Amino acid sequence: MHAKDILIEGYGRIQEEVHAAVEGLDPDGLNARPADGANSLAWLVWHLTRVQDDHVADAFGLDQVWLTGEWHKRFGLGLPSHDTGYGHSPAQVAKVRVDSAELLTGYYDAVHEQTLGALRSLAAKDLERIVDENWDPPVTLGARLVSVLSDDLQHVGQAAYVRGLVQSAAA
Repeated sequence: MHAKDILIEGYGRIQEEVHAAVEGLDPDGLNARPADGANSLAWLVWHLTRVQDDHVADAFGLDQVWLTGEWHKRFGLGLPSHDTGYGHSPAQVAKVRVDSAELLTGYYDAVHEQTLGALRSLAAKDLERIVDENWDPPVTLGARLVSVLSDDLQHVGQAAYVRGLVQSAAA
């Protein structure tokens, strides 16, 4: 199995878990914050998708789906168009509200398709290419892709946990 195939498999698992986390939830469930200052499921899925969109687009020299697909207009969050949620305050987290699970999964699926296209184009030597010199050591494409994969899996796990909290509170 080639490294790109492992990455494709890993990113596919994110997509499965995103769909499982939001499926069947109404806007109240998606936007519920289990405690003051906590992240909602909607924010977690939006954020992990924004990070994947931003980082993969940057690493491969692509445009962000958030902008090209006009998802920033569909979400209508009142945040800067390049905002990924990194370092959001509780007030900024509260701005990320959605009307449906389909909005979240639609955006995630569009980002996932762009990610898969980029991953399918990889040759093994590409993973060694430096994509960010702001770190010591500089970040390779392989490290960046694994970093995004790890971050996204952590956030989708948090979203699944929030889903459980929301559902048990409603029971």
